Amino acid sequence: QVQLVESGGDLVQAGGSLRLSCASSRSIFSAYLMAWYRQAPGKQRELVASLQINGITNYADSVKGRFAISRDNAKSTVYLHMTNLKPEDTAVYSCTILLGGVTYWGQGTQVTVSS
Repeated sequence: QVQLVESGGDLVQAGGSLRLSCASSRSIFSAYLMAWYRQAPGKQRELVASLQINGITNYADSVKGRFAISRDNAKSTVYLHMTNLKPEDTAVYSCTILLGGVTYWGQGTQVTVSS
């Protein structure tokens, strides 16, 4: 079993920045896919950013140029760097990792952006 713990969520003003972290209890060196999702109240969960083991990234159109996903294998941690935050970015952000053929999810961290 793999435990994922997200952190870094906070209340920020529009235009601000945050870095979310997703720490894994197991090495992510061989993780095939890592991703961040978000879910706002009353809305469906949406993919924000993903990072494949070969380094290929994918971003939702709404965050392109503002968010960046990265990994630190030595720390078994996946990051989501968020800049120029907007009120519409307000949501619970969750990370997911595909490791050993199993998809694991974290519990989520709240990001609130005030206007």
